[in-house]
Amino acid sequence: MLGPMFAETPFNYAWKGTDFINYGKFLKAALESTGEHQVDSVATWDFYRNPPGRLEQIFNEYDVIIFSDTEAKNFQLDPSFFDRNKFGKEPLTFPDRVRLTVEAVKRGKHMIFVGGWLSFNGECGKGGWGRTLLREILPVECLTVEDLRENTEGFRMRTRGPKHPIFKGIDLASAPPILGYNIVKPRKGCPVLATWQPDGDPAVAVGKFGKGRVLAYTSDPAPHWGCNFISWDQYNRFWSNALNWLIKG
Repeated sequence: MLGPMFAETPFNYAWKGTDFINYGKFLKAALESTGEHQVDSVATWDFYRNPPGRLEQIFNEYDVIIFSDTEAKNFQLDPSFFDRNKFGKEPLTFPDRVRLTVEAVKRGKHMIFVGGWLSFNGECGKGGWGRTLLREILPVECLTVEDLRENTEGFRMRTRGPKHPIFKGIDLASAPPILGYNIVKPRKGCPVLATWQPDGDPAVAVGKFGKGRVLAYTSDPAPHWGCNFISWDQYNRFWSNALNWLIKG
């Protein structure tokens, strides 16, 4: 976030400082609320700057990996590709982080993919997950156009079919309105556990790929879409249930 901005003259507008806000703190607090789990929140720009070999270490060290607002370019590119001092000296290639992520799930790593302007296909297609091999481990299918569905009155979730362990002790009817979500399509073989009303788009879906389990929540677990969600008295339990199901099955 940039700001504040000062209008010093009609021709001179100056930004005074930059604030970095990691909204992952809300989800981190929810996942740690039972005392069973420890969560490390990594900003997208730090994920992007991971040196070769670090992602493999992360997959070995952690039980569950969560991706939110991490557009495809963060997987596909490397900061060195933009370092002019390295141009023309030797080929610049690095391990494919998309491939590493897909292989990690198939070996048994569990993951959560959550929504946002830069998730799934995202705003103007900037998320781009469906254009990469990440589509192999997503329990939903991404659109090929902008997928944002937003409304100032918000949307409600409704469970679908038999109650899943993720919703144990959860009353979705009491959940506050969610201000937006990413429109996705159901994927064959991947149960849709909850949908967005009134249109019935997938809200929560799960799948198993190789030995790993994956959960998709198609809205943002934090502001702005989730600015009401984070104050829900069952927010912590919902995410704790999801994490425990992924780990314990």
